[in-house]
Amino acid sequence: MNRELAWKLVQDKVKGEFLRNHLLASEAIMRALARKFGQDEELWGLAGLVHDIDWELTEPTPEQHSLIGAQWLQEAGFQPEVVEAVRVHNHIHGFELKTLLEKALWCAEELTGLIVACALVQPDKKLASVKLESVLKKFRTASFAKGVNRDIISKCQEMLGLSLEELVDIELKSMQSISDTIGL
Repeated sequence: MNRELAWKLVQDKVKGEFLRNHLLASEAIMRALARKFGQDEELWGLAGLVHDIDWELTEPTPEQHSLIGAQWLQEAGFQPEVVEAVRVHNHIHGFELKTLLEKALWCAEELTGLIVACALVQPDKKLASVKLESVLKKFRTASFAKGVNRDIISKCQEMLGLSLEELVDIELKSMQSISDTIGL
């Protein structure tokens, strides 16, 4: 499986622009994390790009989310590492996270929502205006972007050996690098 075919599958399965942008942001973040850890950028990028491919279908039944997506990816011929990372990323299941890829996807994709919310409260609504310090401050404000599971993100030290500040910095810079693509 390659990026071009993965994006085509995303376009077939995901209709909402917001979700597509989340997937593109997650791809950029996972590529940056792969570079940080000396891992395969293509493989990690694919995992980020397709991790929520079944979200629109499974939103009413969150217990099915990631299971259906993993099945679709397996049938489409994705690498087993990507399929498994997608399958285990839904925290509802409580699956054991075994690989660095699985742990990175689990911790990192959750943070995109907080960073987007930080951009949307800027006067220009642009990621370029978001500063690391403001994301960290908003992270500590439970009422801000309250749908973001901060407990998951906070596991970055334990799971990845990254401080919250390091993870936010990597993610913010990754998302800023593709801001035009994701409309922020």
